[in-house]
Amino acid sequence: MNWQIYIKGFVAYLKLERSLSANSIEAYKRDVEKLATFFAEQNSDVNPAKVSAEQLKEFIKQVNEQHMEATSQARTLSGIRAFYKYLLLENIIVDDPTQLIETPRTTRKLPDTLSIEDIDALINAIDLSKPEGERNRAMLETLYSCGLRVSELVGLKISQLFFDTGFVRIVGKGNKERLVPIGETAIKRINGYLEFDRIHTPIKKEAEDIVFLNNRGAGLSRVMVFTIIKNLAQKIGLKKSISPHTFRHSFATHLIEGGADLRAVQEMLGHESINTTEIYTHLDREYLRTAIIDFHPRSKKQL
Repeated sequence: MNWQIYIKGFVAYLKLERSLSANSIEAYKRDVEKLATFFAEQNSDVNPAKVSAEQLKEFIKQVNEQHMEATSQARTLSGIRAFYKYLLLENIIVDDPTQLIETPRTTRKLPDTLSIEDIDALINAIDLSKPEGERNRAMLETLYSCGLRVSELVGLKISQLFFDTGFVRIVGKGNKERLVPIGETAIKRINGYLEFDRIHTPIKKEAEDIVFLNNRGAGLSRVMVFTIIKNLAQKIGLKKSISPHTFRHSFATHLIEGGADLRAVQEMLGHESINTTEIYTHLDREYLRTAIIDFHPRSKKQL
């Protein structure tokens, strides 16, 4: 049976039953297509439902020989596992061959964190005399205040702003919604942008509810937000490699260092698993040392 028939069913399952985003679905599809290509190159017409664990190990071995990083190997195997879970749910297979495959060990690479001084410097470097100045300041304040993903920022709608209660409604991965608190500074900057700058932009019909617009009246692209931040970092001579995600990372790190509950941060970030949130707990050694001295009963001087 043709692999594409199975893949088509898998894609429908991811979309309808798992409610994954288009990007995630495409990534899973690519992973399975790699496996299909592997068998095609071997001139093998093996049925996807008849693939053995040994054949999968050969595939993983080939992936490894391509000098892919462990994270990329794990990503590919994750897609293959999801595919065989689908086949199992559909009763196309009885046993899941991926259960016998070991996931490559990965290390969590943590991005740079901005200090509060770094964030202030980046925001203060925005040229407010330019038409996009107020917009850019409002965007950076929102990124840091709410810990948003860049896709959530560019997709933010006016109808999702509930400033009277101090929250914004965010539509995250898999179209899952969450309420995120927003600080007074970000509220002030967004209101200023909406009232005094955005109103002068000729807005395209499909972008009427989008908060942050480009100079043509359409929604901003993710690339544009990356570019704005990179240019500001260069302007102030910041040597760190930063992106919109750096603001999200800094948001979580500063909250946790300030004593915020890990599960509260998990909720604000929209993480399904608290294990994902734990990568934001890489507190510096001095902070950890201070915490031990202040709170451990044996660290205090004896009277």
